[in-house]
Amino acid sequence: MQGATTKETQRPQCSFCRKSPSGEMVAGPGVYICDACVGLCQRILTGKPTAAFASWQSMTDEELLDALPAAEAAVHATAEKLHEHVDMLRARNVSWERIATALGVSRQAAWERFSREN
Repeated sequence: MQGATTKETQRPQCSFCRKSPSGEMVAGPGVYICDACVGLCQRILTGKPTAAFASWQSMTDEELLDALPAAEAAVHATAEKLHEHVDMLRARNVSWERIATALGVSRQAAWERFSREN
């Protein structure tokens, strides 16, 4: 139906700048990044100067609330990748002691956080 606005036809917001850009976007599991933010990331990675972030304080309550789902999705995805990383090390018989040292925590803390046995 022409003119319908459904979740499938709405343009997603960038998970970083919260804008609904007219250009291209890269999608990940529950997150999107616009071409402008990709360009900013490229500048950061190549060491070129970038404009300062305006600050969380400059965002409205609604903007901050709108950003929560993307932030939570990013935290979840990062935690899963970290667990996969530790699982790979354990599969290679890397000790909990070495993993803990790399993470800057005690062996016990690493085991409690990442062991699939507990």
